Amino acid sequence: MDHTFITPLQPLQSIFQANGENLAVNSGIQSGISSFKNIFEEAIDNVRTTDDALAKQQYLLATGQIEDPHTVMIASSEAQMAVDMLVALRNKALESYNELMRISL
Repeated sequence: MDHTFITPLQPLQSIFQANGENLAVNSGIQSGISSFKNIFEEAIDNVRTTDDALAKQQYLLATGQIEDPHTVMIASSEAQMAVDMLVALRNKALESYNELMRISL
């Protein structure tokens, strides 16, 4: 049973702790901002790459260079899912921002 495909869950580290060392609050906030930024950059890059792949597949289909036309539909579905994921991330970020603005101090 050494080669299982299910990886065990790992405990999450606190924003303020990394490798057992205490971090300053500012570095913890910067870490959170950096990871939030990385998530959005990755989602945008995913939209770009899937859109480029779709355009290539459509070109190959239009010029008759493609052997299996179902790959165009697969690329189209992947591109649509990437856009849907990016929109969902944006919507959740806006909902979170609006919720933070409603908090009264």
